[in-house]
Amino acid sequence: MKLSQVKTVLKNLEQIGFQLPDGSLVPNHFHVTEVGKVSKHFIDCGGTLRQEEVVNFQLWNADDYDHRLHPEKLLSIIELSEKVLKIEDHEVEVEYQGETIRKFGIDFDGTNFLLTTKQTDCLAKDACGIPAEKPKVKLSDLNQEPCCGPDGNCC
Repeated sequence: MKLSQVKTVLKNLEQIGFQLPDGSLVPNHFHVTEVGKVSKHFIDCGGTLRQEEVVNFQLWNADDYDHRLHPEKLLSIIELSEKVLKIEDHEVEVEYQGETIRKFGIDFDGTNFLLTTKQTDCLAKDACGIPAEKPKVKLSDLNQEPCCGPDGNCC
């Protein structure tokens, strides 16, 4: 989900909820401790120079059970971040503390922001010789002779 989409959703919400991939909700007394621009400049395993930029939200729970972040407050934090950090309309990722810091993509289901799982990937599959998709093979097409038959030497 791009930052512009998050902002549009926030303008129409009365309260903010974040739902984890397992269906549980981030406690409603969470804080958004950071809104930032994360730039990654790297070389993939095929030797290609790459650059990536995302908008990052960091969610954090405190013992402040009376705290509730309202949509208009988060929207104002985002707008200040856009102005000061020169944030553009990039994909949003969310950091949230589990056993370690976890990174999620973000989506919206009409009620809550959904924290979606992210996967690593090889960006240079062609250079590594990795096929784009595993070939599907029918066992009946393999035309293999049985290894153990009356005339076989497998026993």
